[in-house]
Amino acid sequence: MAGTFSQLHVQVVFAVAGRTGLIPSHRQEELNKYVAGIIANKGQKVLAVNGMPDHLHILVGLRPEMALADLVRDIKSNSSRFINEQRWLPGRFAWQRGYGAFSYSASHLAQVVRYILDQQRHHATRTFREEYQRLLDLFGVEYDPRFLLDEAE
Repeated sequence: MAGTFSQLHVQVVFAVAGRTGLIPSHRQEELNKYVAGIIANKGQKVLAVNGMPDHLHILVGLRPEMALADLVRDIKSNSSRFINEQRWLPGRFAWQRGYGAFSYSASHLAQVVRYILDQQRHHATRTFREEYQRLLDLFGVEYDPRFLLDEAE
């Protein structure tokens, strides 16, 4: 075969360190655009970015030359640096270690984009922990609930 052809769509979800709501709601759109820029600059396709004060959802079309772990590392490190350089918070901002990654077929993309863009409505009735556990269960990912998220001390 002469070329590499792929269709990889992944939703990535990760939380603020300590699961605290540190992302100011009036800065969410700015953060979303910044994260989208990181992804685009890495040569990947941004399908949706949105979150809440304590976590972020990203749907990306991943090209095979980019390892997902490398992309997530770059998103987390660059967006943390951006938030800290902009002094959005009196203290230091960081993302929690680890992340969830869930793959989707092309036929599900519109539904996932709507879900990500509608985070504020979803979280009116569901916590991030409940949402995250639901995703893990839906995708059959085994986990120990004791080590699911680092909670605020």
